[in-house]
Amino acid sequence: QEEIQEVKEEGNLEGLFNSLDKIVEEAKNQEEPAWRPSGVPEEDVRSALLPYLLKHRSYLRRILKEKEEENRTVAESVLAGRERIAELQRLIQARKRAWQ
Repeated sequence: QEEIQEVKEEGNLEGLFNSLDKIVEEAKNQEEPAWRPSGVPEEDVRSALLPYLLKHRSYLRRILKEKEEENRTVAESVLAGRERIAELQRLIQARKRAWQ
């Protein structure tokens, strides 16, 4: 009896048993079974990572669309600027010829 008491005190078994009882009590309220590894690491990792990767892919696609729209706007602005430069060059040439 005395040895058992010493082991309980050394290993803090009473506290561990209390925490185990608490875990068991909390598990009674769960409707779904707890997750257990399948034994195939690739499948276990895939099931954990797949939702994250799908969410990240969706985020990247949204960012890509935004950047493509931004690039399209900038390209239109550049083309408009080039047209304005060409127009100004024609105007300069016309005034230069008129001045000469």
